[in-house]
Amino acid sequence: MKPLRVIVVGGGAAGFLGAITAAEANPHAQVTILEASRQVLAKVRISGGGRCNVTQACFDPSGLVQNYPRGGKALLGAFTRFQAKDTVAWFNAHGVQLKTEADGRMFPITDSSETIVECLINTAKAAGVNIRTGTPIIAAKSLSTHFEILLKSEETLECDRLLLTTGSNPIGYKIAQDLGHTIELPVPSLFTFNIHDQKVLKLAGVSVSPVRLRLSVPGNPQLEQTGPLLITHWGFSGPAVLKLSAWGARVLHSSNYQATLFINWLPHLKPEEVRQKLLAVKTEVAKRAIALHRGVDLPHRLWQYIISRVGVTPEDRWAELSNKTLNQLVQELTQGEYQINGKGVFKEEFVTCGGVNLKEVNFKTMESRLVPGLHFAGEILDIDGVTGGFNFQSAWTTGYLAGLGAVK
Repeated sequence: MKPLRVIVVGGGAAGFLGAITAAEANPHAQVTILEASRQVLAKVRISGGGRCNVTQACFDPSGLVQNYPRGGKALLGAFTRFQAKDTVAWFNAHGVQLKTEADGRMFPITDSSETIVECLINTAKAAGVNIRTGTPIIAAKSLSTHFEILLKSEETLECDRLLLTTGSNPIGYKIAQDLGHTIELPVPSLFTFNIHDQKVLKLAGVSVSPVRLRLSVPGNPQLEQTGPLLITHWGFSGPAVLKLSAWGARVLHSSNYQATLFINWLPHLKPEEVRQKLLAVKTEVAKRAIALHRGVDLPHRLWQYIISRVGVTPEDRWAELSNKTLNQLVQELTQGEYQINGKGVFKEEFVTCGGVNLKEVNFKTMESRLVPGLHFAGEILDIDGVTGGFNFQSAWTTGYLAGLGAVK
């Protein structure tokens, strides 16, 4: 009897776990990874600043899915079969211990992504997986009994099961589309906001935690996020901004990344409570300069910038603060208005929303509902998570289920 031939296109996180799972579940299968570039697991190497944020310490599937702007509903069942605790157990069983940081992110205890890379490569080789790098594919055909893969080198390969784990690479989308699948428009997710106000940019390095952000794009529902914010040389970054960019990825793309951002710098206080704090300072230090005696807990440079937005000069005293200016200051502190004029890049950890339509995939096996024997895993699917290990977790989960599904 001929061995089952499985080809995995894409040597990233999802591709490797899919290939390893298939090879371990069916030792007689011939499993091959085809990677277009010369190096496998490139994104794993650079993630988390070279430390690799493997997953997030959220071990409840219903809680885990809350972190996926797209794909959460489809992943709920998948996470009951393989979730974050299974990822931890898998790496542990293969000699890699993970540790949890204060924000829930999980890293190898070595703090080196090379630990994860070596584990995946060594485990794949031990399971008999054939890893071919520098092997770009240009097309795939589904024939009645098998698949035919055409390589850029003009070599043709055949397989019984085809697993596409090409990430956000356009060739992966094209192959899926050629095989009959619908591709939801890929657009960037997880990015920073560009602000053209030079006075804001001079505050680079200032961070505030938490703030509440509200994104307003004409004709779209308003989106909100609360968390840390960092001011940079190009605008706003930090976890709250990245989460907002993920949830607002499509509306921001449609508005060409032009939008209004409202910032509540003091989300733990109601506007009236902010007013009372300012009035208390006005009474206590009436003769002191407003610029030097802030009544709220904010970085000094940020406070000076905010009061300048309402026309307060460095020499103005609290006693001189009019009710009108006080009201403007409360407004500025609780819903300051800033114009977003484009997007930046969040390190090299680019994430894309969009990809293969999830209704066309069976999430028990990650098999195509349109083409028998075709499976998908990772970022080629219309799934994306917020920052913190969630994108890797969807890659591990879909990779594992696809690998199992391909050989069962």
